[in-house]
Amino acid sequence: MTSIFRELGEREANDVRLPACESYFLMLYLEDAEHADIRSDGSCTPVRRFGRGTVCLVDLADGAAIRLNSRLRSLAFVLPKTLLGETAELSPDTEQRRLVCRRGEPDSVIHNLGTALLAFFSGNGKAPSPAPLRPVAVAICAHLLHRYGEPIETSGGEAPGGDPREDFGAALLPMATRIDRAKAYLANHALSLEDIAYVCGFGDLEHFERAFAGETGVTPSAWWRASLH
Repeated sequence: MTSIFRELGEREANDVRLPACESYFLMLYLEDAEHADIRSDGSCTPVRRFGRGTVCLVDLADGAAIRLNSRLRSLAFVLPKTLLGETAELSPDTEQRRLVCRRGEPDSVIHNLGTALLAFFSGNGKAPSPAPLRPVAVAICAHLLHRYGEPIETSGGEAPGGDPREDFGAALLPMATRIDRAKAYLANHALSLEDIAYVCGFGDLEHFERAFAGETGVTPSAWWRASLH
């Protein structure tokens, strides 16, 4: 666990790179930030805004890199996959799962835990010895497995629906629950409509817009505009 506070430099490169390893990387944004992902070919995705209290979760199997467009103040966790496996074994209700990557998703549990954990840090940004933090690490892993986990193996390599972009765990939720989740994302203003459709379990934007309008009587865009006021 590391506390990150990085100002946007004027001359040096504003890249943050993480080496490949058998771990997941979880970052909690302590204030609003803007950055782009750096692709493997060196090009960048469009810059996106990530709101305070949201999280990013990525698999470090191939490493990860971002290019900052604002200063970054966050709390970062490197979670070994072996720890996730051990956590799954501690609970009879938790099976071995892989975590589905997330970008800018609100997570009140991680936000509250992260706020409490900031008290552990000294002025150098380094966390104390791992021993007192291990129960917290297990709690974080259990939460991630329950919220973002999906079976490691699926029938035929695909989940129901056949669209590899869809969040299949969310797709199994009742429609009203998925629409409520979408409303929360729209109010946060951190995700695009396409990303919200993905994390709420819809195969494409058209399906999401049709389902949202059917439940609420308005389009997602209209709901988003109303949440600005």
